[in-house]
This record gives sequence, C-alpha cells and structure tokens, in this order.
Amino acid sequence: MEAPFDLVLSGGTVVNHDGAALADLGIRGGRVAAIGDLAGAAAQERRDCRGLHLLPGVIDSQVHFREPGLDHKEDLETGSRAAVMGGVTAVFEMPNTNPQTTSAAALADKVARAHHRMHCDFAFWVGGTHENAAEVAELERLPGAAGIKVFIGSSTGSLLVEDDAGVRAILSRIRRRAAFHSEDEPMLRERKELRVPGDPSSHPVWRSPEVAVKATRRLIAIARETGTRIHILHISTADEMPILADAKDVASVEVTPHHLTIDGGEAYARLGTLVQMNPPVRDAGHRDGIWRGLGDGVVDVLGSDHAPHTLEEKAKPYPDSPSGMTGVQTLVPIMLDHVNAGRLSLARLVDLTSAGPKRLFGIARKGRLAVGYDADVTVVDLKRRETIRNAWIASKCGWTPYDGVTVTGWPVGTVVRGTPVMWQGELTNPSRGEAVVFEEALPAAG
Repeated sequence: MEAPFDLVLSGGTVVNHDGAALADLGIRGGRVAAIGDLAGAAAQERRDCRGLHLLPGVIDSQVHFREPGLDHKEDLETGSRAAVMGGVTAVFEMPNTNPQTTSAAALADKVARAHHRMHCDFAFWVGGTHENAAEVAELERLPGAAGIKVFIGSSTGSLLVEDDAGVRAILSRIRRRAAFHSEDEPMLRERKELRVPGDPSSHPVWRSPEVAVKATRRLIAIARETGTRIHILHISTADEMPILADAKDVASVEVTPHHLTIDGGEAYARLGTLVQMNPPVRDAGHRDGIWRGLGDGVVDVLGSDHAPHTLEEKAKPYPDSPSGMTGVQTLVPIMLDHVNAGRLSLARLVDLTSAGPKRLFGIARKGRLAVGYDADVTVVDLKRRETIRNAWIASKCGWTPYDGVTVTGWPVGTVVRGTPVMWQGELTNPSRGEAVVFEEALPAAG
C-alpha cells in the first residue's frame, strides 16, 4: 500500500508545463508526488485551495539582504521573511555586503548563516573582481553559488570592474552564466555634474539611457569574443531591447517590477528619493519600451532588485541619498495586477519567475510543478483585491514605494519543499531554508 501524502493541496488550478487545470497536488518527502484527482488518497494534511491558483514557486534571482555588515537595513532572516510573505520560495542574493562575497570563505559564511535560518531557499552570487579573476572558475561551482556577478558601473572598491580587460579576464575563465550591472562607469564620472542637489528627478538625467546602452554593447562584444553567456540585470531603457534581441546567442535579460510599473515622469515629485534606483526609474516611454521587449519575448526573467535602506537614510538630500528600494515582497502582487490588467498572461508570468530562472541558471529540481520536483508552490488568489501598506512589509526597513497602491491578485500561500511557510498572511512554520542546487555544480558523490 502506497504511503500517505504528507500534504495535499486540493481543488486548486495547477499551472505548469501542461497549462492550467483543476487538480490536486500531492506532496511527499518535500517533492511533488502526484498531480490529479487525489480525493480518495490518504494524506496527513489537506489544504483547501478551491478558487486559488497553484504556481511553481516564484524564484527571485536578484535581492540584496545586506548581511553581513549592513544588517541594520536587512538581514537574511528578515529579507527571507519578506520573500515568503510575498509568495517567493527561493532567492539569489547579491555580493555587495561587508565583507564582500568574493571568496570561498565569504560564500561559505553566508551559506552557514542562511541554512535553516532563512525562510526560503537561497543561493548567493559571488562578486567577480580584478583580484579574484583567476579563481572565478572554482568559485562559481561552490555549494550555494548562483554564479559570478560583476558590477561594471555603480559600485565601489574591488567590486567595480569598469574596464574591458577586467571583464574579459573574468569571462574568459568561467563556464556558467555571469550576471552584470550594466552602466558605463567612465560616462557616469563624466556626467556627475548633471546631478542637481535636492532634486532626485535629475538621477535619470545623470544616469542616462546612453550610459546603459554603451555598457550593454560592450558586454555583448566581450561575451561573443570569449564565448561566454551573460545575464544583463534590471534593464531600464527602451533602447537596450532591440540590441538585446539581436544578442540572444549570448545574452539573457532581466527586468524588474518597478521598471515595468513606475512612471518616473511623475514618481520623483510624489515619492522623491524612495524611487531612486540604479539604474534609474525612467519615464513612461522607457517603461512602455520594456513592456514591448517583454511582449516580444526578449525578456527572460523577473528580479525584484530588492535593495532596502532605512527611511532615515533615504531622507538624506539627493545625491547623498542611497539608491535602492524594497521589492521582494511586492513582486508577486504587483505582477499579478499586471496579469489582471491584461498586460501579460499568467503563463508568461510563470515563465518569467520559475521556468525562466530554471532554464537560465540550470536549477536542479525547481522551476515547475511536476512529479519528482521540489514541492515549491506559490498559491495565489487572482481575484483578491488588497491595498499594499507599509505595515504589511516584513523587511526590516518597513516601507515600500507601493504604499497605498491597490492591486488585484494576491499571494495567499508559500510552500517551500512541501512545507507551508506562509498561509493567509501568517508565518506557519519555522525557517528551514536550504541552498539551491545547480545542474552545472552538482555535488560529487562522496
């Protein structure tokens, strides 16, 4: 007699490689064990999901959780709590912490801090630098490593690799896909005088579309020269989309909910430095161009670029104010609202948030609802209307640029490897997050 299921999510609409259909989802041992009519099956626990949609667990491949060194803004526990409260089951965290994640020891420290303390599963980008270029081939294959991340603009210290030779030294050694912040640092230095003290609306003037376009063209050329795959993060301009459409041989593309949602033409006057980001939130023309790129299939994944700062820090007058905003908790509701508005299909959202990350980064056992895969499930109510409030935000900094925004579509459950960690707005189980496993860095049999 077959063992009972640990959990059955019953009566919901399962969205997977077959499309969307009413079905029960049976989970055993942290994996999907059956999909179908499981009304007569034995189960230790059942959760009624009638009227809800069961999506493959949302993977946010760009977050900044600030630990170690900057954990007055956020830490791995609070950032991952915000993630699961928003329906996100796994995150890839960035290397610009203190110390920076640029060595095997720094990566191992982060993995140890995160294990069974984070509420969602996790991986960590390792920063590529001039100093560690000779080691990146080994670093990218270490347990818990999402790959190599390079800042060619908008960073400080050793994490900034602004020269082509430095980028080439890194790309010529790696075999996994490298992620890039693509803004041209020499142009940024030349244009600094365009920043207007006290006026954050000058931020996208200083960090102009040309700054991004030049850097992206440089990266594509070096990727082709070295035969390496690159991933361009947080595209903010309409201008880059046709360039990237012609570079699908080497380049994948991430966009963010804020670049798809916020109109910089009015937001700086309303929200000031709360919408100050790198690369910047721009006007509606660029926002529309990013949507065109998404509709054309140029965009591969969504990332939140969750980058929290305290309200006290954000209140500093521009340009002394730091760039960054929260985003991991609002990714799902903001994008579901776009689905309900007809701007993209639910299937396309699933591709951008689960199947897409699995495909690009070679994630093992995640990215779809199928037998044998990790039972990571984002349970959503497509019809539920809610108003996003600062009080809902679980991030340590406690604010969102979407405070007061009403959306249609809401995350009601987050299941990580078979364990419901959030249900109906409450944390329901202790944190048991584990490192994501990648196909290109599978652990050898011991």
